[in-house]
Amino acid sequence: MSSSLPGALPPPQVPLEPTAPTSAPSVRAPLLRYVGRRVVYGLVMLAIVSVAVFVFTQALPGDVARQVLGQTATDQQIEALRARLGLDQPLLTQYLDWVRGLVTLDLGTSLTSGRDVVEVLTPRVTASVLLVGLTVLVLVPLAFLLGAAAAIRPHGIVDRVVSTMVLAIIALPGFIIAILLVVVFATNVVRWFPPTSIIDTRLPLWQQLHLFTLPVLALVLGSLPYMTESIRTTLREELASEHVAWARLSGVPGSRVLLRYAVPNAIAPTLQVAGTTLIYLVGGIVAVETVFAFPGVGASLAAGVANRDIPVVQAITMLLALVALVIYLGADILGILLTPRLRTSLR
Repeated sequence: MSSSLPGALPPPQVPLEPTAPTSAPSVRAPLLRYVGRRVVYGLVMLAIVSVAVFVFTQALPGDVARQVLGQTATDQQIEALRARLGLDQPLLTQYLDWVRGLVTLDLGTSLTSGRDVVEVLTPRVTASVLLVGLTVLVLVPLAFLLGAAAAIRPHGIVDRVVSTMVLAIIALPGFIIAILLVVVFATNVVRWFPPTSIIDTRLPLWQQLHLFTLPVLALVLGSLPYMTESIRTTLREELASEHVAWARLSGVPGSRVLLRYAVPNAIAPTLQVAGTTLIYLVGGIVAVETVFAFPGVGASLAAGVANRDIPVVQAITMLLALVALVIYLGADILGILLTPRLRTSLR
């Protein structure tokens, strides 16, 4: 006959060992259907974004043809350029021609440089990808370390320091953080780094990594509070769960409890937070690249809007929208694959 001690904890609702993954045949078909629905949803959203981008770029003030040719151009010259650019066609025809160009990667010609848009953007996309990649390499480990250190001892010194840091930084817009970094590290206080990140195209990027320091630091500081707070909250909930309590009562060391029982269950929500943060980084590069004169797609977008270079603005905006949708879809699918409960709910 079994007996239990007074005040004993109830049996754990979650097993100590990670739940075995659901068999592949039982999940594969529902997962594929789910992915198919999400892809269709992404394509619909991309189509809506394309309409919005086209309408907004058409609504930019000024005449593109007159801006390209200058105020001294004759009416005949302006009409000839409008015809060459297809601006004399109905808006629906212009939109369909533009979408056809997007699908075939025929993005047109830059109105300011006269070069092919793909040729103009290729080196800038490369520089921005490297900038975001370096930011992620610094951001993710740092946010995880800070979040885990704060979650282990709630209301401790580290937790209070992290909370103060989050509140102090989260109130600052990205461009303000970038300006403050320039003031502190490149001008008035100390001069450790150049105030701008003008890359020499004649040299490989790996030889100019020091120019990435301040832009990467600005992006890391802008994204760190949100990701750190999310990781701290997730780990704190896992460390307070029943299966972790039973692991501790079983004599499992604290570090093993964190790494074996808390972290695996926090990976899925952390990946989704990382996906959201990456989307923020893709949007945040516009302000940061503009402040540091970094030759990436963000600075090109700002210059394109200022110069009314519609083909460049349209191409960059659609590229950023596509990247954001791919990241969102990837984070959503990874979250399902790493969460047994969500995998089971698809069946």
